This record gives sequence, C-alpha cells and structure tokens, in this order.
Amino acid sequence: MNMGLKPVDIGAMLSPKSVAVIGAAAKGQGLRGRILEILIAHPFAGRLYPVNRAGGEVQGLVAYRAIGDVPETVDLAVLIIPARYVVDELRRCGEAGVKAAVILSSGFAEEPGGAGRRMQDELRAIAERYGMAVNGPNSEGFVNLDLALCPTFSPAVADTEVPLLPSTAGAGRIAVVAQSGGMGFSFYDRGRPKELAFSHIVTTGNEACMEVFDVVDYLIDDGRCDVFCLLLEDIKTPATFRLVAEKALRAGKPIIVNKIGKSDAGARAAASHTAALAGSYAVFQAMARQYGLIEGNDVEEMVDIAQGFLAWKDCLPAGRRVAICTGSGGGGGWVADVCIEHGLEVPMLDAATRARIDAVLPSYGTSQNPVDGTAQAIREIGYAGMADLVLPSPAIDAVVVVMSGRAAEHLAHEREKLTALKARAKKPVVMWSYTLPMPASTRILAETGLPVMTNVHNAVITLRHMADWHALRQRHLAARVEAHVRSPRADEIARALAAAPDVLTEARSKPLLAAYGIGTAGVDRLVTSRTAAAAAARGIGGTVALKVQSAAIPHKTEAGAVALALEGVAAVASAYDRIMASAQAYAPTALIDGVLVQPMAKAGREVIVGVNRDPQFGPMLMLGMGGVAVEVLGDVVLAPVPVSLAGARKMVDRLRGAALLGPWRGRPAADVAALCAVMVALSKFSADHADSIAEIDLNPVFVHDDGAGVTVADALIVKRAAC
Repeated sequence: MNMGLKPVDIGAMLSPKSVAVIGAAAKGQGLRGRILEILIAHPFAGRLYPVNRAGGEVQGLVAYRAIGDVPETVDLAVLIIPARYVVDELRRCGEAGVKAAVILSSGFAEEPGGAGRRMQDELRAIAERYGMAVNGPNSEGFVNLDLALCPTFSPAVADTEVPLLPSTAGAGRIAVVAQSGGMGFSFYDRGRPKELAFSHIVTTGNEACMEVFDVVDYLIDDGRCDVFCLLLEDIKTPATFRLVAEKALRAGKPIIVNKIGKSDAGARAAASHTAALAGSYAVFQAMARQYGLIEGNDVEEMVDIAQGFLAWKDCLPAGRRVAICTGSGGGGGWVADVCIEHGLEVPMLDAATRARIDAVLPSYGTSQNPVDGTAQAIREIGYAGMADLVLPSPAIDAVVVVMSGRAAEHLAHEREKLTALKARAKKPVVMWSYTLPMPASTRILAETGLPVMTNVHNAVITLRHMADWHALRQRHLAARVEAHVRSPRADEIARALAAAPDVLTEARSKPLLAAYGIGTAGVDRLVTSRTAAAAAARGIGGTVALKVQSAAIPHKTEAGAVALALEGVAAVASAYDRIMASAQAYAPTALIDGVLVQPMAKAGREVIVGVNRDPQFGPMLMLGMGGVAVEVLGDVVLAPVPVSLAGARKMVDRLRGAALLGPWRGRPAADVAALCAVMVALSKFSADHADSIAEIDLNPVFVHDDGAGVTVADALIVKRAAC
C-alpha cells in the first residue's frame, strides 16, 4: 500500500518490536489506563514505552514526557489523547521517526461541523509527509494474536485467564478487519469460546489514511490467515476493493462480510458513526458477487461460516448435494427442510451406499437420506461411523451430522475415530449440535478439526457458501482474462454522444444503440404534423404506436403522450393531435422534437434492461422483470460492466421471477439467449462510453418465444452532467 508521498509499512503497525502509548495513565484512569494495562497483561515480547506529560513511572514502567525522549526509534505509537492534541502529536511522531500510529481518539470527521473533518485531513497530510502507516482516528485498536500484542481497550481481550489462542489452534487462522471497533472485537468474542484461532483483529475507525482493504491486502501477503471476516460501513477506494477482493479470491482466502447501509436507517448510522457514505447496497451486492465476497447476516453466522471454511479449506464441496446423518428423526427432518429452504439438495442415496448403511441399522431406521440411524446405531458405531458410511456416496457433496454435544464423555470415547474421519474425509462434514455443547465437548471437537455449530441454519448456510464460493473461484481461475475491446464504431458513437443534448429521446437513442446491435434503426419515423404521422403509418403498414419525443418528458405515459395499437389513417391523425395536446398541457415549456411513429411491438414477456452509473464503481448493468415485478417487488439484479454471456445468463437466473421466462402455462420458454445478447451489447456500449453515460433505460423490452428474439420497445439515454 502507498498512501502518499512515501511508502508505508503496515507491518510496523501490526508486528512492531516497540510500542509507545501516548497518553498512558495509571490503572483505573479510564481508557488511558486500561489500554496500557491490557498491553502489559499479555506476554508481548516487544518493548513498551508509556508517554505522558508528567513522566515518572506508570504501571511499573518508566514514562517519558515526549515521544522524542524515548531511547529508541519506536515502531508503533498508540495515541489516546484528546482530539485537539492529536494533530501536533502525530507530527511529533513523524519527526521522531515513528513508523506507524494507531489513533484511538475520537472527535474527528464523525463530529458535526467542519472542524473535525479539517483535523482529519491534517492527519492524512502528516501521514503522507512522513510515510507513516496510520490507523484511525476513532479506532478501537487491534490485536495480533500470535504476538500477544493488544493495543486496544476492548474488554474482549482484557480477561487474561483465557489465553488469546486456544490450545487446539492449528495452522488455520481467521482475521477480522472492521470499521467499527466494538463490532470488530465481537467476532473474537463469539469465536474464541468455539475454540477458533484468530490471527488479527483490526479496527480501522474513520479510515483517514488506512482502509479495510489496505489491511486485508497486507494480511493476504502476510500468509497467517486463511479466512477474513469484515464489517464495512463504506468503501472509500473502489480500485483498492477490486484489486484486493480479486487477490483474495485467487489466493483461496474467502472474505465474509457484512455491509452496513442496507436500509436508510443503516446508511444514516454509518454516516453519523464514521462520516461514511454507505452508498448503494444493491451495487455493493453486485460487486461482492463479482469477486466472491460472502455476505453474512450477523456475527454468529459469519463466525460459523468462517469456521466451516477454516476446517475444510482444502476440501470444499463440489456441489450443493447434502447427506444428513442423525440419531434423531426429527433433527434430520429439520435439517432437510432447512437445506431445501437455502437452495441445497437432499438426494436419495445410491443403492450401494444404502446397502452398506442398512447392514448396521435397526429395522426402524432408514438409509434413504436423511439417514436416521436412531440412537441405537449411534451407540454402536458413533457419529464418525455413520458419516463414514455416507461419505463415499457419489450422490452427495457434503455431510451434516446431527448430534448432541451435551455429554462430553461420549465424544471423548469417539475422539480418535472423529479425528481419523476428519483426516481422511474427501468431502466436508459439519456437525450440528441440537443441544448446547459443553465446553469440554467443544474442545474435543476442536481437537478433531470438525466444525460444530448450534444453529441449524448456520450449518446449512455454511455448506451452501462453501460450494458456491468454490465453484465461483474455479470459474474465475479458469476464465481467460481478456481486455475490453472497443467497438469499431465506438469513436463515431462517441462523437454523436458529444454533440447530443443531455437527454437523448428514443428517436435519438435508438440509432446509437443499433450500432452495437441493440434493437433496430431506420424503421421508426419522427414526424411533426398529423399529416406526416398518417403518411408514416401508411408507409410502415399494420398497427402502429405513437410517442411524443421530448427531453423534458422522459416518462411519456405519465404525460398521456403515448398512443398504442393504432390502425388506419384517421386513428393515427387523431392520436397525433391528442398526444401533442397532452404533452403541451403536461409540460407547457417543453421543447418537443415531434412524435415517433413505429410498428406496434409484438407481445412478449416484459423486462427492463438498463445501465446506471454508480458514483463509486462506475456503470452497472441492470436487469429487472417488467411491470409490477419491478415497480412493486423490486425484482432487479445488477452487475458491473462489461458482462459476458455467461454473466448475463447468471443475472437472468438470479431474478426472483426468472421462472416466468421459462415454459409457463403452455407457452414455450422465452428467448433468453436473445435477451442475454442485448444485455451483453448494452454492457459493451456503456463500457465504451463510461465517461459519457449516466443512465440508459431500455423499457420495456419484450422477450418473445424461444427463437423469436426480443423487441426493444423504448429507449432513453441520459448523459453525465460533466459531458
């Protein structure tokens, strides 16, 4: 990462050999005392230097009056002083050669008014001038678990009776990076009792200099973490997001994320908390999907998903087919219902597998799937034995074992078998404990390496995300990376756009779009009199539609300026007069180019295809089901441009109403291939002219029966204001 004029060293922040706490105080003196107390309490092998104006001794350590008095050049300074002193103190740190700083103080850009924002801007300028890696302000610090380094006041790491890392910790680690301090440490608070091992918890606060994805980038290269849990309030640098998200996907390190700002209330909270602009959540979802980020709904779910990936990082499910092993018929049925709810399959097992299982089941058990071994089979062959019988089945990709962790002694007897199961399994196994497991049970299962969850939905969702992420990563690694190739007519269309008004009516838009193979040109006729309208209709033949053309009236139907299904010269002439009168009454000062006469579109299944330019991520292709589906239900999906044919097809499949494009009530399937071709062409158009286009609206688009193509019935282009 390079935040400015000099390269910065995030390693000096996260793995320092020396730490100065500026503002350190005695025990009991608020946060200034607590942070030094927590630092001292853990076995950090580096050197600690309290710095405060009084000097003397603080919590048994020699204190220095100024950072410049410390007897060595410090790697990391932790600032916990009033906001009004932070700018000058950070400057003194830079002059003293400090490599990194964590600013815990609040009172900057999150405060109303401009003073806090100006101070935060000064912090950024100082960091750039001295090449310091600066985290915060308004941060809750961080923890490097392997170094036992805890420059934070979070109570999550204050209890020294609980080791920072579990005794069962293997090589796998979870890293947490969050803009929210308290919420960042909540992941550790939920994961540590599950005997999960973390590498880092980093909270970034206002992100004056260092952003979440800067930290993620460093930690990918650091190599000690395998899974990321992120809490985002905004994304300040989209280019960094794109690069790091793709880097994580290619490196095989899943990112599990919750993005605040789904609702208006959530967006307000983000802005007031860290002066963040939450942005469009739908656009974020599209970008997350593009790079394989996994959205979690709450802390517990995200920790459980991370647990699954951590356990099976080298053995992810090849598909969504799940086998369920249980000693409780009700528990097995419950898991099966949840699997179907979340889009997983629970197939009947193959005959050979069922024969092996039937040999050990009592007569009242069942091997079909869920496999109900009843309590008798569990007593005889155990949970490991049941899973062993199911795992070889070619009909499944993963196994959920329904179990009880209440009696640790039972698991203790099976410890070696469960450990062996984990070692030889070629498909992931997730344990769902329908009773709350005893701490000893959790430790035993952690030693075996098998993930255990107490929420049935989390167990199932984890498998779904593991399968989907694995499939996306495989596609991503296999895909040829091809640079976007501009259309041969791109320069010609660019000149036409530059000469066009800010809003291009259908009459102006369609010829430009037709150059990219979107719709047709040359059929419609723009007229300025009732006589010309009648003549145009006669020349077109058949049933026609009339639409007023005015940049000031983009929504023609609302103005009563559209007439459909017209036949005959008299009807067309009369409709011309009627819609012109309606348009002038609706917008008396509007400049009207004329009326467009066009063939009446054939009936088809109605969709909307469009482009909207996101302020952060640029043009986004949009597809929505037409009519009430988009207006009332909001059935819309987005993707960044350009979009491939495969990507367009996936967008179609993600629509809640996608089934309406298939065979329906005796009708054949719609021509989805033709729809996807239009989507790809529109995405190329918007990519070629990304700097010029604010919006494109093809609405409606009628998708005809398979093989009959599509009709773009209306079009609108809105240019960017700066163009």
